[in-house]
Amino acid sequence: MKRIAILGLCTLLLPIAAWANAIDLTNEFGSVTIAGSGIVALRSELTGVSIGWRKAPPGHNLGSISFSTGALIEGTLLGGGLFSSTNSSFVATGSGKYGVPKGTIFTGSFAGPITWTLESHTGNNYVFELAGDVMGTTYTGRGVNGTTLQTIYVNQNSWYQNQRGTLHSGVTRVGAAPILWPEPDTLLLSATGVAIIFAATRRRRRMRA
Repeated sequence: MKRIAILGLCTLLLPIAAWANAIDLTNEFGSVTIAGSGIVALRSELTGVSIGWRKAPPGHNLGSISFSTGALIEGTLLGGGLFSSTNSSFVATGSGKYGVPKGTIFTGSFAGPITWTLESHTGNNYVFELAGDVMGTTYTGRGVNGTTLQTIYVNQNSWYQNQRGTLHSGVTRVGAAPILWPEPDTLLLSATGVAIIFAATRRRRRMRA
């Protein structure tokens, strides 16, 4: 009985444990160079860091993110397509302030094709989105997988001159365990079952006393 109860509790706490292992990063600013040989973003400012239960206060320069892709393998630079992950990189570096690790937070590369999408052409700006899976190692030495989504603005004049832009915003999450979240009814049923088991166990102890 006791073992079943403990197993039930572990099942209920699994989503919480998985969330606690995640590292969430947000970034903005920084220069971006776009070419058929690959996209390179340098020192985009790290503006948000959450590591498990710890969350650094927003609005501060907490470090930087830099990344590069492989060459364009499908589509066009302006119309959108896919970039290769070969010889790619993705590195997040912390400042050591507000509880953020000093030095490398995550270092790795893209895993699989990287999606390049023209989201809009508003006024004089092209707005692109770069999305892909990443894999690598955290500052603790733990091997992790994750995803990133980066929004890049390119002025129309700059596009035709040198294809350089700025990183408007980025969101990256690594280290979250790939779990299946239970349906609300299933979760309620599991919790009820665990409660009944505890009650039965407690009753048996009273009867023996």
